[in-house]
Amino acid sequence: MGKVRGLGKVFLKRPVFLLGFMAVGKSTVGPLLAQALGVSFLDLDKSIEKAVGLSIPEIFQREGEEGFRIRESQALKEILGKPMVVATGGGVVTREENWEYLQGGITVALVASPQVLRFRLGEGEGRPLFDQASWETLLSEREPLYKRAQVIVDTTCISPLEVVEEILEALNDREGVGD
Repeated sequence: MGKVRGLGKVFLKRPVFLLGFMAVGKSTVGPLLAQALGVSFLDLDKSIEKAVGLSIPEIFQREGEEGFRIRESQALKEILGKPMVVATGGGVVTREENWEYLQGGITVALVASPQVLRFRLGEGEGRPLFDQASWETLLSEREPLYKRAQVIVDTTCISPLEVVEEILEALNDREGVGD
């Protein structure tokens, strides 16, 4: 894997939240972006799993989606004000309460074509809301929510390093985004 060039003029003072549908590349791009920014990386789902001692599918099975979303909101609230890159779960955008927390950082939505997502999703193993018949409906419901992000990057035809470069360029172009 290649090396990402540094950010330049933006100094991160708050979290960068990576938003997007499952398999869009948040957990792949996140560590690379964090490295380029010189901050830590947090996978929100993995931090919830560690805190609870259960996998995301097990949490969904025991507590339902609402129980998981409550945990997700609490985890977001706990990281506000910390300069880091955070890969969120695909459904974080579905709760208005979460948008209040997300506005405490910089929101970057990663998007991809349905065809590419279908390929990346495979059988959807480990993804509790993946259903062969209805994932496209879920995607269409969430797409308008992802468009609320401050920065949107299409990952369909570019490498993770190119995605990071686009994010860095967008952050540099946004006056005061690191403030």
